[in-house]
Amino acid sequence: MKCPFCHHDDTQVLDTRVSEEGDAIRRRRRCTKCDKRFTTYERIELVMPVVVKKNGSRTEYAAAKLRGSLMLALRKRPVAAASVDTAIATIEEKLLTSGQREVDSGFIGGLVMQELKALDKVAYIRFASVYKNFEDLAEFQDAIAEVGQERKPRKP
Repeated sequence: MKCPFCHHDDTQVLDTRVSEEGDAIRRRRRCTKCDKRFTTYERIELVMPVVVKKNGSRTEYAAAKLRGSLMLALRKRPVAAASVDTAIATIEEKLLTSGQREVDSGFIGGLVMQELKALDKVAYIRFASVYKNFEDLAEFQDAIAEVGQERKPRKP
């Protein structure tokens, strides 16, 4: 670590502590040349993969776009905000653990569909109609039948 005062390359760590939030490591350092002290913080940097769109263009992952898509599908549906946050966290975790630098937008769409299917069947059909580009009523009926087959029978 370079000294911010004299730019000397050799510094000594005097003290190391985990931050109060637990998301960083705080190190108190001393320059061996000018003897000045300073503090550094180490934080984890998570890099989301780049999204490759259907037309081949690449764009940065945007959590706001993901949230917007989910909220549009879930509009006027009885789903708690905490459930939406959990779904987003699950999708982002799967993106990070995929280990890929680039992911197709279709991969993200598939993850969204999985989460929506678990959250709300109507929202799932809404999203699927746009995502799969339904052309006619038969495609809607097929999607509804697919969701209906997974439905648990009601108790009398």
